[in-house]
Amino acid sequence: MLLPGGPAWAHNALAEAVPAKNAVLKKAPETVKLRFLQKLNPDFTTVNLSDAGKKRLPASEPKVDGATATVTLPEPLVNGKYTVAYRVVSLDGHTVQGSYDFTVMDPSASSPSSPATLPSAASASAVATSSAAPVPSAPATGSPLEKAAAESTMSGGAVAGIVAAVLVVAGAVVFLVMRRRAG
Repeated sequence: MLLPGGPAWAHNALAEAVPAKNAVLKKAPETVKLRFLQKLNPDFTTVNLSDAGKKRLPASEPKVDGATATVTLPEPLVNGKYTVAYRVVSLDGHTVQGSYDFTVMDPSASSPSSPATLPSAASASAVATSSAAPVPSAPATGSPLEKAAAESTMSGGAVAGIVAAVLVVAGAVVFLVMRRRAG
């Protein structure tokens, strides 16, 4: 039995990442570059970097060039584990998101818990008293696209599974109907 072909609904997917998934780097990266299988829409492309404590780190807006999104890190990363999270819209309009980790282990750099990076009580109080300028608050999180994607509970794999199950059931029904007519 042959069923007519339908349109191909190809979801976008991450093809290559620099730094790579689970990479252990001896030098902190200055950029994060993600290449996808399909061209990206700059208006609906988000790339975020967070540390092991899930604190979002400063990064530029993604620069989109075809299927590649690049963010620049304005501050050097200290030794530790980092998560890159991305969210893009595929050609069929579905949100595709994912994340992966990499680790910085620069022997010449210090880790965030190293005593060399923690201020002493005296220097901390001196900084607190000499700094009268207010600290800017973090930008509001969540564009409408980010909020909608966060509320979405179905991944591309779940949708594909449902479609496959419906096709199997439809094929079984057609087979049984044709068998009854023949017999």
